[in-house]
Amino acid sequence: MRRHWILPLIVSSLAIWGIGCSGSTSKTDEAAARVPVEVVSVALGEIEQSITYNGDVRAELEVKVFSKIPDRIEKYYVDEGNYVRQGAPVARIFAATIEQGVRQAEAGLAAARAQEANVAVEYERAQKLFKENVMSKQQFDMVQMQHEAAKAALEQAQAGVISARSTLNDATVTAPIPGIIGKRYYEAGDMANPAMPLVTVVQMERVKVAFDATENDLGRLKVGQEAIVHVKSFENESFQGRIHKISPVLDPMSRMASVEVLVNNPDRRLKPGMFARVKVVTGKLRDVIAVPRHATIEKNIIQNVNNQEQVSSQYLVYVVKDDRAQQRKLDVSYVNHVQLAVRAGLELGEQLVVSGQAGLREGTAVKIIDKAEAAL
Repeated sequence: MRRHWILPLIVSSLAIWGIGCSGSTSKTDEAAARVPVEVVSVALGEIEQSITYNGDVRAELEVKVFSKIPDRIEKYYVDEGNYVRQGAPVARIFAATIEQGVRQAEAGLAAARAQEANVAVEYERAQKLFKENVMSKQQFDMVQMQHEAAKAALEQAQAGVISARSTLNDATVTAPIPGIIGKRYYEAGDMANPAMPLVTVVQMERVKVAFDATENDLGRLKVGQEAIVHVKSFENESFQGRIHKISPVLDPMSRMASVEVLVNNPDRRLKPGMFARVKVVTGKLRDVIAVPRHATIEKNIIQNVNNQEQVSSQYLVYVVKDDRAQQRKLDVSYVNHVQLAVRAGLELGEQLVVSGQAGLREGTAVKIIDKAEAAL
């Protein structure tokens, strides 16, 4: 009799144990199936409005220095990178022929002075004779005309000397402005060509970053706006500047306008010719729902607007509610490279998924983790 009631008891115990194990396994599997995500609380923030362009670094002032004399370069006084003062000699052009011309002009001036002095004495004597009625009017007019011709010849000789000396001075080419020798185009012994500069003199204490802005962006750009400049040579640094000039006309081919940003460069680390990336701050949006752009799923869609197909962007995010993912479509008012300003689609305080959203679908069970757990 005892065997008859022991067997049903064992079977019942095994059944109860099996049910308990099944429930435990189900809960374990469900927990393991949850997608780990990181979240932040939706809150109001501030978004910087900006426009980014690629541009070139240029010297604030760059002057090309030419030789007026097409002759051999006798000597260079400067090299690339040297600092020169205004009026300092840059190069000397061979000027033996010009020097000979100066001597000839000076000799001609001496002869003209002697001739004018001799005629002046004759003119003074003729004046006295004419007053005493000893000399006729015709004779006096002749002497007076000779005197005027001698004075004109003297002035012409003086002008010739000034011109010859000026040409000789041009043989010593000087710097028109103070600055750095940016480039030297010849070597001593080369023939100078008046159509090609000997050197360029640049002022680099401030530099210009020039870029072309589109017609759509011109309305947002103003002289004096803050600009942040980055160059590849100093990837971890930024240089502050401001818009200095906006071209009043657009290029008819590209429909773009030239814009210049002026940047202080006291240590001359920014070099003319560098490639630069310029971000111009055009404004700030305050007290808006700011969403990190990396938290969104961006899709490009084609819409028919006025019988024309246009490509627009659609932004989706996920929020966590009751441990499950809910997809939200955002109504966006502004987008930059870092953030989005959201008009509708999110409520303050909601848990926004900022990492792990790529593996989510509507209703997916999720597990909220922190950054330390995500790094493991």
